[in-house]
Amino acid sequence: MSQTLGEFDLIRRYFERPVRRAALGVGDDCALLALSPGMQLAVSTDMLVEGRHFLTTVPPRRLGHKALAVNLSDLAACGARPLAFTLALSLPRADETFVAGLAEGLFALAEAHDIELVGGDTTAGPLNLCITVMGEVPAGQALLRSGARTGDELWVSGQLGDARLALEVFRGRLAMDAAAMEQVRTAMEQPQPRVQLGMALRGVASAAIDLSDGLIGDLGHILQRSGVGAQVELARLPHSAVLAAQPPALREECLLAGGDDYELLFCAPAGRHDAVLEAGRLSGVPVQCIGHITARPGLCVVDAAGQAVPLQRLQAFDHFKS
Repeated sequence: MSQTLGEFDLIRRYFERPVRRAALGVGDDCALLALSPGMQLAVSTDMLVEGRHFLTTVPPRRLGHKALAVNLSDLAACGARPLAFTLALSLPRADETFVAGLAEGLFALAEAHDIELVGGDTTAGPLNLCITVMGEVPAGQALLRSGARTGDELWVSGQLGDARLALEVFRGRLAMDAAAMEQVRTAMEQPQPRVQLGMALRGVASAAIDLSDGLIGDLGHILQRSGVGAQVELARLPHSAVLAAQPPALREECLLAGGDDYELLFCAPAGRHDAVLEAGRLSGVPVQCIGHITARPGLCVVDAAGQAVPLQRLQAFDHFKS
């Protein structure tokens, strides 16, 4: 049976662990981290709010995984190696069964990426998880959004669109069999941050971003910061057989404006094509060239016949517009 725990009992039982790299972790007013010589600190924060970022039906273990995964994805997009993270957790009640599952998923992913929990905060309130991740990257080698250049190839990792497809099932817009639903639901609830790929792309990629709000929206950030445009070939966007079986309009929406993919979208000089493929091979992540960077500003998506795909009906996710 579930128990109600006090704040500090909850922390000690589920979140206080010995640190191996940090000089000081959970239990003091501040954590202490030491960087390797010649390294810069990479820091990012993401918040998951119930009803906005996740459904009430998500299993606690998957929620713990995703809360850390979306933050690790930011480190991956920067090419940084994970070091430590903090967790600010708001809970409606200190339900031991829920917290145990949450911590299990959180620490399973943390151990897989050798990152340590070094502090945070807990409080009573609406369910909300806010994680700040810290990583290190060699000085001057961080992947940025501002480095894309005319003629660069445009690449993406993994597959796109399944997470959005799962959301459409939950919304009642379509139905699918149990096996297909489990595949797309796993994509939505347990994204895999491409940390090893991000590090392998240092010195190869010219710009990068992780796909959280949809390809056209996130690519737009690179184009704006770099002062360039892009052409994307719709037929080259990697996707699953489940998504391929959907009507063309829905498939396009999931691929181009789906969000929640947490794959890496990045640019690299055409002369580094083989180096990009090697980075994917070494990290165990498939990568696909999907287009190129143009001097003319703006984004053009073309179909298999080379005709422009209308983008007016598609909108990237925005917390205050979606």
